[in-house]
Amino acid sequence: MTKTPLLHLENKTYELPFIEGTEGEKAVDVRRLRAESGYICFDQGYGNTGSCESQITYIDGDAGILRHRGYPIEQLAEQSEFVETAYLVIYGELPNAAQRRAFGDLLRTHAEVEEPLQRIFEGFPRTAPPMTILASVVAALAAHHPELAANNFEKDLAVFDTAAAMAISKTRTLGAMIYRHRKGLPFVPSKDTTFCENFLHMMFSQKEPGGPDYLAEPEVVKALNLLLLLHADHEQNCSTAAVRMVGSSSANLFASLSAGVSALSGPLHGGANTAVMEMLQQIHDAGDDGSRFIEQAKSGSKSTRLMGFGHAVYRNFDPRAKIIGAACEKVLAKLGINDPLLDIARHLEQAALRDDYFLSRKLYPNVDFYSGIIMRALGIPVSLFTVIFAMGRTTGWIANWYEVASQPKGRIYRPRQVYTGPVKRDYVPMAARPL
Repeated sequence: MTKTPLLHLENKTYELPFIEGTEGEKAVDVRRLRAESGYICFDQGYGNTGSCESQITYIDGDAGILRHRGYPIEQLAEQSEFVETAYLVIYGELPNAAQRRAFGDLLRTHAEVEEPLQRIFEGFPRTAPPMTILASVVAALAAHHPELAANNFEKDLAVFDTAAAMAISKTRTLGAMIYRHRKGLPFVPSKDTTFCENFLHMMFSQKEPGGPDYLAEPEVVKALNLLLLLHADHEQNCSTAAVRMVGSSSANLFASLSAGVSALSGPLHGGANTAVMEMLQQIHDAGDDGSRFIEQAKSGSKSTRLMGFGHAVYRNFDPRAKIIGAACEKVLAKLGINDPLLDIARHLEQAALRDDYFLSRKLYPNVDFYSGIIMRALGIPVSLFTVIFAMGRTTGWIANWYEVASQPKGRIYRPRQVYTGPVKRDYVPMAARPL
């Protein structure tokens, strides 16, 4: 039996080569189809289209598997930390002690946001959407550091280490600055502490002029570290595809990352954990433990939308949701927080695990279901949830940009379309057009 798929079109036969990934993923190579036959493949939203070959992240949605560079997410969550995982995602291997120190030093060196960039915040109202501010200032990094943003792959790859560390570290600092800008508080300088401790310090220190520094509880630091790690990368999602799309034009790293931030700002992508919190709050405000809400959702009520369940990729339990759900219980217990929304979330989760309505539709909790509750426990406002997501995902965006930039035979991303507009027609003078 032939291993080469054959496509029959208009009395002609075309051979379409196979591509197989290291984990057994199979694809049909249609790159020559249009040139040889005049046909293209139609796949609205790219839901079944492989746009690239990548060595970064592997997902098996049916089995609930997520691995970064071959390492299971469960092992990384248990034994690694965000900065080490960031290094792994970007560079392909776990760092040795010297590499880890050097990477940490680069992050500390580039944590501060320079005064000219700080002044950009003066142009934003305090009510400006946080992700809009983040996308704007990340893009502005290219203007303030042109030596790292030549829009030339060869030149930009030569300074990649510095640009990557700057993007990760400054995105973290910008997140804290956005919080303080919205509160009308002065910015707090970076501090020589761990990555997550420094973020919390810049967020919450000196609420009043001359006030005390914020000392984060170890449980808080650990929880934030886990949140960032679990969001480090997730294959070719909307924002990552946007980064690769923009990067394929030879755009610099910062411009490409800004595109990723913009894509993540959409409520169907990065805003999902915010929607979960709004849903849980509505259930609580209605005096419901989740039972009525579940029945309304099952009945097809248009006013009852179940958020945080199901995923575009996973047809099994999102492995990140299992990890973050267990962490949520521990964090709230250690901090002595009795959050009624967590009780509702537990009830909804248990319903999903035993009710045939959920099981038959493979509607399991995803990572967004519990991440908002943890962030709320850490004192992070709902308006900043997606910014925290971006802080973690910057790592994966950088790794994907690097794959695009380092391909010797790369090409600009250019999807095709099936045109459905008017056929050829002649121009009609104004006087002859119908009223």
